[in-house]
Amino acid sequence: MFRVVIPARFDSARLPGKVLLPIGDRPMLHWVCERARASGASQVIVATDDERVRAAAVQAGVQCVMTAATLQSGTDRIAAVAQQLNWAGTDIIVNLQGDEPLMPPALLDQVARLLAEHPEADIATLAAPISSAAEFLDPNAVKVVVAQDGRALLFSRAPIPWDRDGAREGVPGPQSHRGALRHIGLYAYRVQSLLRLSQWPPGELEQREKLEQLRALAQGMQIRVAMAAERPGPDVNTAADLERVRSHQGGKS
Repeated sequence: MFRVVIPARFDSARLPGKVLLPIGDRPMLHWVCERARASGASQVIVATDDERVRAAAVQAGVQCVMTAATLQSGTDRIAAVAQQLNWAGTDIIVNLQGDEPLMPPALLDQVARLLAEHPEADIATLAAPISSAAEFLDPNAVKVVVAQDGRALLFSRAPIPWDRDGAREGVPGPQSHRGALRHIGLYAYRVQSLLRLSQWPPGELEQREKLEQLRALAQGMQIRVAMAAERPGPDVNTAADLERVRSHQGGKS
């Protein structure tokens, strides 16, 4: 059994109000909620600090929990929900970002099962093969290096692992991305691990890369990684991303 919490802010530096922007005849948040409900989760909750987002969640028939506007991240927002609702420390929560309208529901179930199958792990997440040199070099495509036993070793926006011999003069060759993995930003947490994570201050690595999962690694948490059963569609960070999603959905606005 697992719950899905969707942290959904209205303010977004690159695309303000993006979770309420239309895709077809519905706001983005409705598509995300639909994916969450199709995953088999026992409960779906939207966590926000904005009344407009709360109203959209209610319209979609999904429970909404209001959280403080001062919270800095989606992780903090989910931790606040867990505390407000007094969930047990061993309960599993899946973090589905509010800008993932094309996330396959099966992946939410997969990442929750992955954590349940590894009681020694604090967090579970997914990855997929890097498909091109351009994706390998894209700082918006977060890369992950995984140990043979499935533990995450490092996440970075940089192209890792770097092919020293195949990248002459610092330029990667056409096959330099072979074996590289793109991180899929979908997480399952145990409540007790989530609350610990939210209490630690951001570390230097996290601040430089702007990747929260580096805080967990720096503090010695175990993150378990599996290959995604299917590749998700694009998330939405920019106006161009939004148009790609609209095209994929066949929607017009």
